[in-house]
Amino acid sequence: MDVALLAPLAVLAGVGGLVAYLAGAVGLRDTRRLRRVGVPVQALIRYRSAAAGDLTGSARPLLQFTTMDDAVMEVFSPVPAGRSQPLPDGGQVWISYDPADPRQVAVRGRERAWLDLVFLALGAAAVLGAVVLLLLAA
Repeated sequence: MDVALLAPLAVLAGVGGLVAYLAGAVGLRDTRRLRRVGVPVQALIRYRSAAAGDLTGSARPLLQFTTMDDAVMEVFSPVPAGRSQPLPDGGQVWISYDPADPRQVAVRGRERAWLDLVFLALGAAAVLGAVVLLLLAA
């Protein structure tokens, strides 16, 4: 491989890795914050009726809940329904919401912190690979 191509490749890998690492770090921070300060409440699971050709509401249902201030909130679920953990229409699920911003919710037991850890690991590996490529280019 041409040495002149290593530097741009290293910059690209480094920027991509940094973005992935930051995405994982922000996701973990938000999950931990919602576990710590979130207000637990039960939410009603609702699916939008899809119009012809509209598939936007099929994967993630709406969660409807009442805040401590008696405001009714309706937000999209941060996690999709799965075979092992379905989110049935009309069912209820426990969530934690941020009292400062009730649109920020986490479905209890389904936070998927492993996904944020994967972003952290892959981002760190890409940044490390970029440093190695820069050292090889020098």
